[in-house]
Amino acid sequence: MSKKVLILSGSPRRNGNSDILCDEFMRGAKEAGNDVEKIRVADKKIGYCTGCYYCQKSEGECSIKDDMAEVLQKMIDADVIVLSSPVYFYSIDAQLKAVIDRTVCRWLEVKNKEFYYIVTCADEDRKSQERTIECFRGYADCVEGAVEKGIVYGTGVYQKGEVTDTPAMKEAYEMGLSVNRRQRSRNDPGILFSNKK
Repeated sequence: MSKKVLILSGSPRRNGNSDILCDEFMRGAKEAGNDVEKIRVADKKIGYCTGCYYCQKSEGECSIKDDMAEVLQKMIDADVIVLSSPVYFYSIDAQLKAVIDRTVCRWLEVKNKEFYYIVTCADEDRKSQERTIECFRGYADCVEGAVEKGIVYGTGVYQKGEVTDTPAMKEAYEMGLSVNRRQRSRNDPGILFSNKK
């Protein structure tokens, strides 16, 4: 059965390494017959949450009038959410963090999602990506019915395009291709995708 897949590419660099992996995931997911949309977060006008809690008094409407309402509706409607970010100081970048924080106005409506994570960093050691993955997992832990389906680790990439010469390209494509296949969750990791070195 076809799934609605939303890819949130957090990279501020168009055709940056994590953005390229998002395109490979998208290529595979489309070939598998899914309805796929990629949003480059940097192309949207999305401010940061101010903690005003206007949304609590306005039935989920945010006081900030920008592109986030459209993005959040797409997150609510999606079956699958792909979160992708380069590692910035051992965490996710500001653009994607702003999106995650702004889901607060309707966060209970984001539920029953399959999550995939795509992370890139200059360091060769995958341990450098662990906090970024934990940031993604922290958000997923707040989503009712969330299931982690897989991770692509793009390591040792810094300059734009370097990821094209790594195994992460094939892994991203194959992970997208597998979206309709039965997979196990983080608690049963026998089939999780990863860039094993």
